[in-house]
Amino acid sequence: MILVVLMSLLPAAISGQSPDYRQALSKSILYFESQRSGHLPHNQRVTWRHHSGLTDGLQQGVDLVGGYYDAGDNVKFGLPMAFTVTMLSWGVIEYGDDIEDGGEYEHALGAIKWGTDYFIKAHTHPNVLWAEVGDGETDHYCWQRPEDMTTSRQAYKVDEKNPGSDVAGETAAAMAAASIVFRKTNPHYSNLLLHHARQLFEFGDRYRGKYDESIKVAKGHYTSVSGYKDELLWAAMWLYKATDNHRYLDYVLHKAHPFGGITWAITEFSWDVKYPGLQILASMLLMEGRHFKGDQRILEQYRSKAEHYLCACLNKNNKTNVQRTPGGLLYIRQWNNMQYVSTASFLLTVYSDYLRASNQRLRCDLETLDPQDLLSFAKSQVDYILGANPMGMSYLVGYGPNYPQRVHHRGASIESYRGNKGFIGCTQGYDIWYKRKDPNPNILIGALVGGPDQKDEFADDRENYVQTEACTYNTATLVGVFARLHSLRKGDLGFVANHHSFEDS
Repeated sequence: MILVVLMSLLPAAISGQSPDYRQALSKSILYFESQRSGHLPHNQRVTWRHHSGLTDGLQQGVDLVGGYYDAGDNVKFGLPMAFTVTMLSWGVIEYGDDIEDGGEYEHALGAIKWGTDYFIKAHTHPNVLWAEVGDGETDHYCWQRPEDMTTSRQAYKVDEKNPGSDVAGETAAAMAAASIVFRKTNPHYSNLLLHHARQLFEFGDRYRGKYDESIKVAKGHYTSVSGYKDELLWAAMWLYKATDNHRYLDYVLHKAHPFGGITWAITEFSWDVKYPGLQILASMLLMEGRHFKGDQRILEQYRSKAEHYLCACLNKNNKTNVQRTPGGLLYIRQWNNMQYVSTASFLLTVYSDYLRASNQRLRCDLETLDPQDLLSFAKSQVDYILGANPMGMSYLVGYGPNYPQRVHHRGASIESYRGNKGFIGCTQGYDIWYKRKDPNPNILIGALVGGPDQKDEFADDRENYVQTEACTYNTATLVGVFARLHSLRKGDLGFVANHHSFEDS
């Protein structure tokens, strides 16, 4: 217990001041406006961006204008885009009141709707989903602002003959989760999203296959390593949460073993691997009592796997634990490690709240932990992100006095379209802008970059894309956590350090 308290105090000692979670929340939501594709609205706050991708889908005779660029390039990849929207929605479902208290509720809904509006367009037929616009190979030959794109904007779809159960499942999950978000404020839109979610789930389940076998240009960029079974379970779970229709829960229960839901003990949660998120949701059903007695045995098995993941993050399993850097950051792998830190922080925060609400504790191999222990560790990871680390670097761009200045991002690294409407060509961007040693002319506020290596070291270099590129799904999972920590900080300044119980504000 003393160790947990010391760990929670360590980040504050390094940074010398308490993090401003409300500011982090505002900046994190603003980031999604930097990633918008399509015709930007009149209330666009990120003014260095302009309209782009206005002919997307034209060659194929379909309107695919809109959506998000996933990272620092100009491709619209459907799988990570959908996961981004699912996690933004989950954050609002859990912490909508806290986000509203932080003054960002409408902006959060706007970020979700920018994605779901696009998914509605992309789902042109019950068994057709347009899952990518552009391709990574040709895109990476050029360094251009999205407003100047000259690279291929070919669109790629999955259908009955070319299945993509993973991308269909994740898009179904995103639309089902978003339907919960919009249920009160926009019931017509909520029902429309649910209609698409049901169709996409049925399509993905009936015509099974990995999307990157059908859309081969996705390989090497967003290869579906985990396959599609986790996305189908994940989609069914979100549809159950959105509809209360027990047939979706039956799917999660009956497919639990053959689809790996209760056999895979996983230590990462990501745009590719949904098992820990699924297992957490199943565990929450137990705590909420949203199940029949006959469901309990399998849900308990889901819970066992969920708690294996959490205990691995907390370093409390006998064998399989997540590695940490000397500064205490969870470390899964070299490339874009921060995505795993943000997803872990979210699941730990959510589960902490559910344990507390049901007056339960987390039982790991080495120790039984209180809900506060989970939140304390999640807070330590967030505080590391915000600057409480050996480098003294905030990895959330635009937050704090010291953050990455040379993010690997085409639009941010080139003079803005507003400042220079002259065309910047493919190689011109590389020759003039990419190799510059100066900071980016535009600040990609709210972006969570890939982050430091396993020794807590970070090189702020535009060419160092492993560490300096940011992705939408990195930030999406932090929105809810920032809101929760802001709420708690308001209510009790010592809520973690003195290990007192805490209450929702």
